[in-house]
Amino acid sequence: MVTSTTTEARLGARFYGDADWYDAEALLTTDERTVLARLREFLDTEAKPLLAEYWERAEFPEQLAQPLIDLDLMEPFEHPARGIFHGFRIFELARTDASLATWYTAQAGLFRTAVRVGASEEQQKEWMPGVVDFSLKGVFSLTEPEHGSDIAGGLSTTARFERGTGTGADGGSWVLDGAKRWIGGASTADVLCVFARDVADGQVKGFLVDRTAPGVGLEKIHGKTSLRMMQNSHITLKGVRVPEAMRLHSVNSFKDVAAMLRAMRSDVAWIATGIQAGAFEAALAYVRERRQFGRSLGSFQLVQEKLARMLGNTTASLSLVTRLTEQQAKGIYRDQDSALAKMQTSLMMRETVALAREVVGGNGITLAADVARFHADAEAVYSYEGTHEINALIVGRALTGESAFTH
Repeated sequence: MVTSTTTEARLGARFYGDADWYDAEALLTTDERTVLARLREFLDTEAKPLLAEYWERAEFPEQLAQPLIDLDLMEPFEHPARGIFHGFRIFELARTDASLATWYTAQAGLFRTAVRVGASEEQQKEWMPGVVDFSLKGVFSLTEPEHGSDIAGGLSTTARFERGTGTGADGGSWVLDGAKRWIGGASTADVLCVFARDVADGQVKGFLVDRTAPGVGLEKIHGKTSLRMMQNSHITLKGVRVPEAMRLHSVNSFKDVAAMLRAMRSDVAWIATGIQAGAFEAALAYVRERRQFGRSLGSFQLVQEKLARMLGNTTASLSLVTRLTEQQAKGIYRDQDSALAKMQTSLMMRETVALAREVVGGNGITLAADVARFHADAEAVYSYEGTHEINALIVGRALTGESAFTH
């Protein structure tokens, strides 16, 4: 637990130090920084000592889940609509570990957005309190074994409505068939937010599927070299029945799903930025301590040049996501904005983690120096929530008015 003395000490100086060169944290309120200080204390004392072991074991440290939930990060301050804190919460998690950030945002970002955007007003009133306090855990299930970048037109999981004898929401149910893949956190979720194509009208619709329902099968994906702690599942759906009341009533086409992705993609940009901060800080700490040729490794010109490039990438990324988040807090959501942020921060992330691994030398491929985790985990973040190419085409379409997507 963080004492008041510990919190005051953390807030006495700039919280993010070298990793936040242009002081973006000045946009945070004192209350928000206090919450982030509690989160950092937990991550430093409880999470960090476990990360190398569990990353190598490819298991999620489940003992961290409830304490993270108990920190009450989802609605922790007096202005819950402020997006800047939301971003820095992700940044803080990601600068510690990408899997922890991905695990948390699966609920606080993806699933919450699915309910906020896709559920009717009545459904939101019923479900959102459980989403916020994690008593209703859910995951976003969109990607399929054969469809990722082409999911908009290629989504093949089907939904067939069977009318019942009653009326209203209880007047029938849906039957889902298909498969989903790469779904993080599915094995511990209460419900799977599954998107399927209605066979009647060909439009994509959303459903909250009980994870334990008959016909639902989950298989852990093994052999990953990135985000090893995050438990990703291959999901099969065979004749799974879902009541009409559990259909997301505001999702009636893929355009509605795209609205969710537009809002969620900025979260991934914050993760990419946090990974850069974590890799940069780990590399900086290492070169300050390491000695070669009788000198501090940090005193060499080539090392300093690489550190400067890492800082430049991190600073540019943090400036980009901060401004994007300010725009979204005003209600300005554009596909090209979130796509640009995800594309560019991920591109800079890839260079930053490579430079971090480089300056740490041979020790950079061991888990002990931390940079190896960031280096490997960055590859998954580079691809998910839209590859570099897909996001570039979204931006290009906005620039030229011409779609270069193939059909």
